[in-house]
Amino acid sequence: MNVLVTGAAGFIGHHLSKLLVKEGYTVVGLDVINDYYDPELKLGRLRDMNIDTKTIIYNEIIEGDISFIKLDLTDLNNIKKLFEKYRFDFVVNLAAQAGVRYSLINPHSYVDSNITGFLNILEACRAFPVKHLVYASSSSVYGLNENIPFKTSDHTDHPLAMYAASKKANEMMAHSYSQLYGIPTTGLRFFTVYGPWGRPDMALHIFTKAIVEDKEFDVYNFGKMSRDFTYVADIVESVKRLIPLPPKANNPDFDPKNPNPAISSAPYQLFNVGNNSPVALMDYVHAIEAALGKKGKIVYKELQPGDVPSTYADVQSLFDYINFKPSTTIQEGIQAFVDRYLELNT
Repeated sequence: MNVLVTGAAGFIGHHLSKLLVKEGYTVVGLDVINDYYDPELKLGRLRDMNIDTKTIIYNEIIEGDISFIKLDLTDLNNIKKLFEKYRFDFVVNLAAQAGVRYSLINPHSYVDSNITGFLNILEACRAFPVKHLVYASSSSVYGLNENIPFKTSDHTDHPLAMYAASKKANEMMAHSYSQLYGIPTTGLRFFTVYGPWGRPDMALHIFTKAIVEDKEFDVYNFGKMSRDFTYVADIVESVKRLIPLPPKANNPDFDPKNPNPAISSAPYQLFNVGNNSPVALMDYVHAIEAALGKKGKIVYKELQPGDVPSTYADVQSLFDYINFKPSTTIQEGIQAFVDRYLELNT
């Protein structure tokens, strides 16, 4: 079974690609390897997948246990050629311009990568039909909603930043293609993913680096925040289980007179993917300090624009669908990250 993983040099894509190969899938990874953060980290992830990064040339396949192609999702012509060549059974679209705060600085990049790029994936799935398109949405779509825990049945009409708006757009675009062309699509609202090989703009990396280097670091909203931190291995296990379980059309639970946003009469569905156990930010910081055996130099600041004080995922519908619920503790996950960080940086 051929599966395309876009964003394969990214944090989640790297872990997912390795897991899918172990499960017997034929994996093609795609990534543009941009410079949103240090490309060397992305290249390191590719090397960890036994991909020879010295031979990477744009739009040329590197064959291997995990095959790889450097390609931009906005390059529709070559995206379609890739789909035509491999006739993918499944597509997992993780490629995106990430980051809530960066979207305040460079909103146009989110339209290019997250909207135009996703449209091109949908068009390719239309031209060369797949059994299931799974794509990354985000917990940020909940925006101003304060109905905790967040449920996929909640409406998500009040995003706080362009990143969230682009992810909400992905969900709506996927629904239209599911309705018009029968493409089975599943959107995944990830909640604060963390773990080894994580992005350097994420809190865990920033806090760990600062503590190791004995430098100050910022904690926003004066530490009065909580997040549904979800370990990356739990994330990719959930995705792996979802891939062969596409939604079906004519869901009998869908009521057009009282529509649930998470399901449809089209082959379309949405799930939260979270730990279902929010952790206070300061408990998270203290867990990092404990893993490193060293106190951090914290600078408390006000809540940043685009941020929310708390996230908390209701994952019951996902658990019922795949019979799996994330279970990795913060202490276990942070220790795994710290061990990898020290291995790579000392």
